[in-house]
Amino acid sequence: MHEENTEVTNGCGKVRSGTQNEAALLALMEKTGYSMVQENGQRKFGGPPPGWEGPPPPRGCEVFVGKIPRDMYEDELVPVFERAGKIYEFRLMMEFSGENRGYAFVMYTTKEEAQLAIRILNNYEIRPGKFIGVCVSLDNCRLFIGAIPKEKKKEEILDEMKKVTEGVVDVIVYPNATDKTKNRGFAFVEYESHRAAAMARRRLIPGTFQLWGHTIQVDWADPEKEVDEETMQRVKVLYVRNLMISTTEDTIKAEFNKFKPGVVERVKKLRDYAFVHFFNREDAVAAMSVMNGKCIDGASIEVTLAKPVNKESTWRQHLNGQISPSSESLLGFPNKEDGHQKPLGKTSSLSVRANGQHSPNLPEIERCTYPFFPGTKLTPISMYSLKSSHFSSAVMHLDYYCNKNNWAPPEYYLYSTTSQDGKILLVYKIVIPTISNGSQSYFMPDKLCTTLEDAKELAAQFTLLHL
Repeated sequence: MHEENTEVTNGCGKVRSGTQNEAALLALMEKTGYSMVQENGQRKFGGPPPGWEGPPPPRGCEVFVGKIPRDMYEDELVPVFERAGKIYEFRLMMEFSGENRGYAFVMYTTKEEAQLAIRILNNYEIRPGKFIGVCVSLDNCRLFIGAIPKEKKKEEILDEMKKVTEGVVDVIVYPNATDKTKNRGFAFVEYESHRAAAMARRRLIPGTFQLWGHTIQVDWADPEKEVDEETMQRVKVLYVRNLMISTTEDTIKAEFNKFKPGVVERVKKLRDYAFVHFFNREDAVAAMSVMNGKCIDGASIEVTLAKPVNKESTWRQHLNGQISPSSESLLGFPNKEDGHQKPLGKTSSLSVRANGQHSPNLPEIERCTYPFFPGTKLTPISMYSLKSSHFSSAVMHLDYYCNKNNWAPPEYYLYSTTSQDGKILLVYKIVIPTISNGSQSYFMPDKLCTTLEDAKELAAQFTLLHL
């Protein structure tokens, strides 16, 4: 730490000088016995804490904290987060100016403490009118590799990735939705550590790296959504993957009812995957064991317990790596890694990333204006040359997504009805001609809107979720 003589306001009307800031941090270190080091744009408090023996805590013990006031530091933050448990390491991201960057990573010694921090500190009012966001943060060990020849098998891809990168543990490849003998043109490569994955990404990312004569696309894959064991113990819905496009919901229901008639409540099929809802959890678990690997209409299916998704999440959260409330309230085990949304070359292409990690609850996409000075040179460009992070609208993102996949533009068809109180309610049906085949010929949300703009945005959100 270095001494600064600048003065900052702590958000409560009090002004602290740089010297006072440093004194407060030194007092915190003396009180707790933790060390503090600033490097690479972040300040690390602990890691390990005093007296710690053994390896660092396992994955799932770290939380991401967003929307931190820029003039708030460890002396105020650490006591707040200590309420949930013992802190192994607190990493506050820092600007050159000495302010923080608005977010931090807090690693606890156990997963239970991390989960408690999320429960009691997410949306916590840390200063009057200032609410922080807290969610799980996982070191990502998985890369998305796009533009892979579709005829390549898992073993070939695994061997090739081991030749060009170090620390490869596994490769995940999904069969093509219409031709099960081919892959979907992409794969997920699992590495032994976040560092190994980061080193591999650094080597492959320039865009000129080729496999089998093809220039590949590389990006971070979305980490799997963590659901606590208590919640998973209540799940009675199965996620079924690798179905044929032509397989119907009635066929799936009949197949899953074979081992014990009448146990399936309903089936929701989306393209080549489905959610099978059971009346009882015991029957769901038994069916998973019996049906995993079975053939339905010639396709070998994969069956896992579905992972619940927070129904209160909003589309804004979906843009930052979560799910829209208009969708199914369950997500399959691989967490959006089901192919047809991946050929873009990014897994959650609107998600915000920080410090090489996925940060689901970072603030919304930044919107601001800049002065236009006379003589400023303007260059005409296509919207498709931009990154998806430039779009805050689902309608624009869907158009961009279709273009990147060489699909025809989405077609919107408007429908209306009248509510019981006489209001005109609207809903859009979306058709993407390129993929309109089999059971998924169109996309339509299960909610109606009172305005045209909301109806179109909701339909685009729903379509993006189910592509």
